[in-house]
Amino acid sequence: MTSLRHNEESRTPSDAYLDAARDCILDVGWRRTTLTEVARRAGVSRMTIYRTWADMPTLLADLMTREWTGLVAATVGTSTASDPLERLVDDVVTTIAALRENELFVRIVELDPELVLPYLLSRRGRSQQLIIDLLGARLREAQAAGSVRDGDPVAMARGMVLAAHGFVLSAHTMVDGEVSSEALDAELRTLMTRGLS
Repeated sequence: MTSLRHNEESRTPSDAYLDAARDCILDVGWRRTTLTEVARRAGVSRMTIYRTWADMPTLLADLMTREWTGLVAATVGTSTASDPLERLVDDVVTTIAALRENELFVRIVELDPELVLPYLLSRRGRSQQLIIDLLGARLREAQAAGSVRDGDPVAMARGMVLAAHGFVLSAHTMVDGEVSSEALDAELRTLMTRGLS
């Protein structure tokens, strides 16, 4: 699986530090990753890292925001469908499938699943809010085109994100010899399409 990183023109020193943190988490997991190890891998002093992030949770929040927003940027807008609703649903299903396969996401869920719990039980993260805002704008466009039902686009976007959580985090528990991940994605597509029509 390939990493979704910023292109070379837009990279900052912080991106190199986040890359080092990402590599650490992939190698040893979140619990064993320290700011000292991130600094070592990035080839800078500990104080350089500490000037940007006071602790690992702050660094992880920035890393996850960069990773998930980069993933969304790479998947949204890839649909070639002419209908705005179909385009929106295509992008949602593609993004969910990409997130399920993202190596950082998989590693966090395998080794440190408690890291995602605050975003499911306590608060919205920056990436979730970005996705909600993007979905809201897309829903407004599709409503204006007459392809999505009337309703509050913010509430609809939040509902879509809530539905997506299960398909991102739990789909693997429903895949076996009888039902494939592709079949589940088809069900997600039907749920989203019918729910927004």
